[in-house]
Amino acid sequence: MSSSNEKPIPPNAPRSASPWIAFRHPTFTVVWIATVVANVGTWMYNAASGWLMTNLDADPLTVSLVQVASSLPMFLFALPAGALADTVDKRRFLIGCEIALTIVAGASAVLVGLNLVTPPILLLFTFLLGAGAAFTAPAWQSVVPQLVPKEDLAAAVASNGVGVNISRAIGPALGGVVIGGLGIAAPFWVNALSNFAVIGALLWWRPDPSPGSGLPPERLAGAMVVGFRHVRFNPNLRATLVRAVAFFFFASAYWALLPLVARNQIAGGPELYGILLGAIGIGAVVGAFALSWMKTTLGPDRLVAAGTLGTSLSLILLGIAHHAATGLAACLIAGISWIAVLATVNVSVQVSLPDWVRGRGLAMFVTVLFGAMTAGSALWGQLASGLGLPVAHFVAAAGAVAGIVLTWRWKLQAGAGVDLAPSMHWPAPILTNDADADHGPVLVTVEYLIAPERRDAFLSSVMKLGLQRRRDGAYAWDIFEDTAESGRFLETFMVASWLEHLRQHQRVTNADRVVQDAVREFGAMAEPKVTHLIAARPPSK
Repeated sequence: MSSSNEKPIPPNAPRSASPWIAFRHPTFTVVWIATVVANVGTWMYNAASGWLMTNLDADPLTVSLVQVASSLPMFLFALPAGALADTVDKRRFLIGCEIALTIVAGASAVLVGLNLVTPPILLLFTFLLGAGAAFTAPAWQSVVPQLVPKEDLAAAVASNGVGVNISRAIGPALGGVVIGGLGIAAPFWVNALSNFAVIGALLWWRPDPSPGSGLPPERLAGAMVVGFRHVRFNPNLRATLVRAVAFFFFASAYWALLPLVARNQIAGGPELYGILLGAIGIGAVVGAFALSWMKTTLGPDRLVAAGTLGTSLSLILLGIAHHAATGLAACLIAGISWIAVLATVNVSVQVSLPDWVRGRGLAMFVTVLFGAMTAGSALWGQLASGLGLPVAHFVAAAGAVAGIVLTWRWKLQAGAGVDLAPSMHWPAPILTNDADADHGPVLVTVEYLIAPERRDAFLSSVMKLGLQRRRDGAYAWDIFEDTAESGRFLETFMVASWLEHLRQHQRVTNADRVVQDAVREFGAMAEPKVTHLIAARPPSK
């Protein structure tokens, strides 16, 4: 399991639910315990691999590449993983991925135990384990609603957040102790064995069958294209991604450089490094319990700004840290700030997404998060190598503060309160000829007759409708005005196939319906005429 599998808060869940309510459901309890065990193993591996690299090659750039190798797979593979999470059986997919992760983790433990690991080999195994985490992250985020009833979703998500941060607090410190007592290979073995807990829990779990949409599942390539298009035309999601980049790019500095701070600046051993990582986890646990109060007091935008300022303070403290106490204080502040920003941005992503594209939208968030972490880790490692650890931390701190100002106009959780449940109000299209599911492209036209004096208001309203069409799968959209008949407009949009247009019928939300009804009111005297046209091809000879 990867520590990146933090479960975001579902959009319509009550915010004040106690995290302990979810444990009344045995399935959730078993899976929760298993994932905590697996995440402890992952954090032990993370601590051990970072420390091992300082022994193999203490150059700051090389050490920072451990974080790069861990983050880069999320950037590369999260999008196809999100498309898979929306289209395949999540339980079977997770079982297969976790078995593969266990094999890779076991192989890395063997090589470390035989002293055959070199810096490139360590980076390769870190990359492979990160790839496994990348492929499982969207699926893990999507299964929580299958473990508890809807009314307990908020409690389940809160419990998952606590579990992730408990493992983050325990794993690194335990890894440092184990390295000191049993040798550097021991945490690698614990990581491999800990995955058996989550595999066993998934094999034991038997989810109820979902009703399904009645349509064939989307193909992977097409699902990815539609997911990209949705993100491009979802302004609330785009705003959230901009704010995420502005934070995670600079926050990556302390994750990438912490092994060197512990070893070179503070002159500690693996136990201290584990304790510093554990302090970040403890801070995150404290922040998780204070999150509701902080959000109520500050609101999402100010809470993220406060978390960013806290991260800047922790970076400054790490830049001047020559004693363990200073490092511990910095890491505690970093943990509180991290969970405040991560949880808030996660919620902002969730409230921007309808269910049909949730896996892909979350995958885009993961891609942006870890892309920023990867690029940042490489930059801070290079900067530390050339100018020293303190300068790298100070530059990152200044950049984080500048990011608050530069991205303030992009607001978080702007989609909160928007009803993204399917409206199912589009009537079934009339067919006189059988339409093959893959036949396309499909051109849909909607004719409006508008009073001429309402032209400008109509065009402003219909532009919003165009965004919705493209978010729901249309790859082209436009509005045309008749030069011969005043007030006659023709809306057109195209989708890849007849099957994709049928999926559009199921993707329209209640919020979309409000906009569509507003557009239709401009032509209240005449119902808009809808036409479906499929590309005609001569019969093959």
